[in-house]
Amino acid sequence: MKVLVTGSAGFIGFHLVNRLLERGDEVVGYDNINDYYEVRLKYGRLEEAGIAKEKIEVGSLIQSSKFKNYRFVKEDVVNKEYLHSLFKSEKFDAVINLAAQAGVRYSLENPDEYISSNVQGFLNVLEACRHYPVKHLVYASSSSVYGTNTKVPFSTNDQIDHPISLYAASKKSNELMAHTYSHLFNIPTTGIRFFTVYGPWGRPDMALFLFTKKIIEREAIQVFNNGEMKRDFTYIDDIIEGVQRVVDKPAKADGYNNVSSKEKGLDSKAPYRIYNIGNSSPVLLTDFIDALEESIGIKAKKEYLPLQPGDVLITWADVDDLIKDFEYQPNTELRQGINNFVKWYKWFYNIA
Repeated sequence: MKVLVTGSAGFIGFHLVNRLLERGDEVVGYDNINDYYEVRLKYGRLEEAGIAKEKIEVGSLIQSSKFKNYRFVKEDVVNKEYLHSLFKSEKFDAVINLAAQAGVRYSLENPDEYISSNVQGFLNVLEACRHYPVKHLVYASSSSVYGTNTKVPFSTNDQIDHPISLYAASKKSNELMAHTYSHLFNIPTTGIRFFTVYGPWGRPDMALFLFTKKIIEREAIQVFNNGEMKRDFTYIDDIIEGVQRVVDKPAKADGYNNVSSKEKGLDSKAPYRIYNIGNSSPVLLTDFIDALEESIGIKAKKEYLPLQPGDVLITWADVDDLIKDFEYQPNTELRQGINNFVKWYKWFYNIA
């Protein structure tokens, strides 16, 4: 296939591009390389894929020196004119939209960024898919849409009407917008709710990265809610395996989401799906820290703080639909995944 991957300099985007290239797809990467976190990491990911930093110019497609079927462009999905011109000239088979302003806590201080990137940017992608049709649009949602849900594990059939961060609200809006476009213009769309992704080349604002850095530097890590939080940590390779399988099987117009419209009391025949991708095995934060201390070989100093605004006590993915439809099965044990990350971290930052 010929695939557009937006957010390709990001954590998930980087790994996904590599997987698609390895299996022979033609890929165009698209990313604005913003400075939400250190751009050195983003350029490092691009260089691993054969895109040299010094060759990158805004709006210019750069050929990879490592993969003959990979090109990259530095641009923002908010730039509707450029996005449409790219769709028109490239004629993509599939689009995987990972471009978004990430972060729950950051959304408390910079709400405008989330409306611009996550809402307006996603609308631009939908409009491009409308005017230059593709076989499948897959887009990133988030486990944060479950908000104050107390029923676990989280199912795609649960109500998600109570988000507790603007980031979560922006991701729910993507799901609603996608359904509208699937219904009106018959665009096959599949939303993926990611659950706490971790692994090599991960994001510096995520717990594993933050904790590793501070433990190695002998600084105190911030432990919220006394560590009494559970997260469905999911290793990056398991995430990518799931996304790859979803991309290859476009949503069909055979009933709303994964439950029949009759059961839901709805009459939607849009080619539209939503899936959770997670490990379906929540880990207590204190156990996660214990495993990280063991991997690094240093005991962490800890600063205990209350639960932060926008945070939830538990994330837990019900992935039965993904197993049924795609035979998805995560198989990376937490300690192995943490060891892989620590090894990469020491390599990337040249730590003996």
